Amino acid sequence: MFIRIALFFLLVLSKGLVLTAQQIQTIRGSISPAKMGLTLIHEHVFLDWSGAEKTRPELWNNDSAVAVILPYLRAVQKYGVKTILECTPNYIGRNPKLLARLADSTGIHFLSNTGYYGARGDKHIPASAYTETVEQIAERWLNEFKNGIDGTSIRPGFIKIGVDGDSTLSEIDAKIVSAAARTHLRSGLTIVAHTGPDPLALRQVEILERAGVALNAWVWTHAQGGTDATRIALAKKGAWISLDGLGWVDPAERGGDSTALMNYVKAIEALKAVGCLRRVLLSHDAGWYTHGVPGGGRFQTYTLIFTHLLPVLRERGFSEKEIEWMLVKNPQEAFKIKVRARRK
Repeated sequence: MFIRIALFFLLVLSKGLVLTAQQIQTIRGSISPAKMGLTLIHEHVFLDWSGAEKTRPELWNNDSAVAVILPYLRAVQKYGVKTILECTPNYIGRNPKLLARLADSTGIHFLSNTGYYGARGDKHIPASAYTETVEQIAERWLNEFKNGIDGTSIRPGFIKIGVDGDSTLSEIDAKIVSAAARTHLRSGLTIVAHTGPDPLALRQVEILERAGVALNAWVWTHAQGGTDATRIALAKKGAWISLDGLGWVDPAERGGDSTALMNYVKAIEALKAVGCLRRVLLSHDAGWYTHGVPGGGRFQTYTLIFTHLLPVLRERGFSEKEIEWMLVKNPQEAFKIKVRARRK
C-alpha cells in the first residue's frame, strides 16, 4: 500500500497535476482558504494597453506605480479586506514583481493569474496563440503554474481569460476557452472569464461542459451584463456569478439615488430569491495605474462596495451572514485549487 501511495504522488508531480489541492495560491505561496478573509475577487493595480506585440515590461515604472497604488490599498484595508485577486492577464500588464512589492508593503494576500485576454479585438493575444494548438497553449499556462511567472517563483492562483463582446465566440476566443478547460483539469485552477452578455456565457458553458469541466470551476465575470434568467439558470448549474463593475458607480451618487447601483442590488436580490446567493461574487473591477499615462492616469477606488452597496443591502434586509457569504465564504470555495470535473 505504501508503495502504491508513493507511486501515485510521483505520478502527480511528474505530470504537473494539482500540487496544492484545496489551498489558495497567493503570490507568496499557498494558504488555507480560511486565511483569505474578506476578499475582492476582481481588481486591477496595473495595466498596459500597448498590445501583445508592443508590450515592454522592462519599461514599466514600478516605483511610480507603488507610490500611486499604495494609498488606495491602505484605504480598502480599513474596511477589513485581506485578499485581492489581481485580474490583469499576461500581455496587458500582468506585473508579478509589482504585486510582490505591494504585498510586502501592505500584508494583503494577492493572487495573480495565467491565461490570455481575448477581449478588445484580440489585441492582447500573442501571435503564437493563433498557430499553437489548444494543448500547446495549455502547456504554457501549466508551466507557469508549475514553475512560476516570467522567471519569478510567483505562481498563478487562477486562470484569467477574456472574450470579445459580440454574439458568438471567434475561433481564437473559443480556442482560449478550450485551453482554459484543459488547464483547469490538469491544475485545479479556477477559470475567471471576462464575458458580459448571455450568448457569450452560454457558448463558453457549451465548450467547458463538452471538455468535461463542471461549472463550479468557472466564474462568469461581468455577469451584470447578462440577464436575471440566465444568471439564475447558470447559478443553479453551479457557475459563479460575478457582479464586479461596482468600481464605476458614480461616487457622487448615494444609496438608492444611483440607477447603476440599484441594478446590482436587484440582480443580487433576484439570485437571493431563488436560493442562489451562495453562487454570488462581488468586486469593483477598479484601479489602476496605466503605463504610459502621466502619473498613471485616473485611479478608481476599491471602496464603493463598502460605502455604497452594503448600506443599501442592509437597508433591504440582507443579513451580515449573507454579506459574509458573498465577500468571504464564496471566494474561499470558488478559488481553492480543486479539479472540478463534470459527472458523466
